[in-house]
Amino acid sequence: MPDVEIGFSTADRERYWWRTGIVMLVLAGTASAVALTASASNRWWWVGGFGTYFLAVVFDMTNWIYGRALLTATGVEFRTFVSRRSIPWSEIAGIEKRQRVSRSGLWWDLRVVRVRGRALTIPGTLTNRMNAELEQKQALIQERWSRAVGG
Repeated sequence: MPDVEIGFSTADRERYWWRTGIVMLVLAGTASAVALTASASNRWWWVGGFGTYFLAVVFDMTNWIYGRALLTATGVEFRTFVSRRSIPWSEIAGIEKRQRVSRSGLWWDLRVVRVRGRALTIPGTLTNRMNAELEQKQALIQERWSRAVGG
């Protein structure tokens, strides 16, 4: 059985890049406003703090947009810019859909529930639209998992 990669579609990636751009503009505007209004002695502490936060947010969002999961015969490999993690099928107890509520609405993602340890979010599955694509991703992962464990 060939390996299957799960991640965001091109349209989703583009949509999330627009959101990242808006967040970047808001953070840059906030840092500029602080730089112009803070006293000279405190200015660089504020700008440095906002700059560090800005870089962390942008890196996290970029890492999140390009994260992928690779379904192999032996297990699931999570791939992001900063990490590679492999979980064998035998260590997986289930695949669950999680719903979260935020100020911007409802968000869903898929998680790998492990036999021991905490559940891990599968990269490339976060969405604010309950659509067939998320259902297909979940069905594909569950099918691979059930085949691998003989269920």
